[in-house]
Amino acid sequence: MTITRPDCEQRDRDDPLGALRQHFDLPEGVIYLDGNSLGALPRQSAARAQQVITQEWGNGLIRSWNDAGWFALPRRLGDQLAPLIGAGANEVVVTDTTSSNLFKVLAAALHHQKQHAPQRKIIVSERSNFPTDLYIAQGLANLLDDGYALRLIDAPEELPAALRDDVAVALLTHVNYRTGAMYDMAAQTSLIQAAGALAIWDLSHSAGAVPVDLNGAGADYAIGCTYKYLNGGPGAPAYVWVNPRHQATFWQPLSGWWGHRQPFAMLPDYQPDEGIGRYLCGTQPMVSLALVQCGLDIFGKTDMRAIRAKSLALTDLFIELVEQHCADFPVTLVTPRAHDMRGSQVSFEHPQGFAIVQALIARGVIGDYREPGIMRFGFTPLYTRFADVWDAVAILREILATGSWDRPEFHRRGAVT
Repeated sequence: MTITRPDCEQRDRDDPLGALRQHFDLPEGVIYLDGNSLGALPRQSAARAQQVITQEWGNGLIRSWNDAGWFALPRRLGDQLAPLIGAGANEVVVTDTTSSNLFKVLAAALHHQKQHAPQRKIIVSERSNFPTDLYIAQGLANLLDDGYALRLIDAPEELPAALRDDVAVALLTHVNYRTGAMYDMAAQTSLIQAAGALAIWDLSHSAGAVPVDLNGAGADYAIGCTYKYLNGGPGAPAYVWVNPRHQATFWQPLSGWWGHRQPFAMLPDYQPDEGIGRYLCGTQPMVSLALVQCGLDIFGKTDMRAIRAKSLALTDLFIELVEQHCADFPVTLVTPRAHDMRGSQVSFEHPQGFAIVQALIARGVIGDYREPGIMRFGFTPLYTRFADVWDAVAILREILATGSWDRPEFHRRGAVT
């Protein structure tokens, strides 16, 4: 049956999450399909930033570390985020960047294996993993030397053969940043651990968009960012989770004073805090950290089951409409169709993908591009409408049909693509 725009408008009227869009400050005339790269601005964020700057910093000054609760904020936010990723209280801390948190947990996992299985020195990951994950793994392996190395696989089905008896850690991203393909976390964690390795999951492209159950899967470590589906703001602090069974023995390579058991005792020797506190490092960026709560607060108005249902409905609709209206053009779906294998984004490949995305952006449809040739569209159920999907595909069809993407300005690349 052919889908019409009135059909999509009716779905918006029936959408139980439709009212959540009002909590975001979205520009007029823009269809935003890039929340998988940078989430939209929560309406309360500007007021919260003003409060932190003018009241807590301006008036409270240094007293706000106690009076405004700055010092405890990384832990409070961690507890607020925890239910979205299947974690418990005192298991998550919001702090630092995804890259530095990955360094922490990867170093901890390798240290654990050195104590229990010193012959295991290989880190396994995917060649298509997000580059920073691979770079951090390479850098740490080079730092440790002594046989430590990164082993890459080219497809998920290669993982079992790669998990040989020299593997210490498998580092996987739950939802692939290029294709939107999603792992079965529980099954892969079980496979990794049965081979004697530890499982580290990057949740950057899944937290807040798809249900995650770290404790249910029995994972070992996880990290992720808050500026994508969690809407924490550009460069917002990331988070780190460590399974409770590892917390007492977690070795923190970045042993800064915020992770000390008694930071204000000013002792010369490092003594790690109990549990989640030891995952902190240095003084936290309070303005950006405070804004993370604005995004997390919106999730308290719904649940991940409802978010996932709408995510699948939006992505199903987008795939169907693109294939219905753009079948005459060399646009190839690279995202899995199966619901249990798909995150909350849809990626299509086209030989001129970069220029087409730039032409879409010029028309107010903001997606993004990833090499090689991937046009990537993220669907954030908190604010994306079904009519947005219809309109985005209509504009895509027009750009393809007219060839308007083939203008010089759409081929020029900036520093960020």
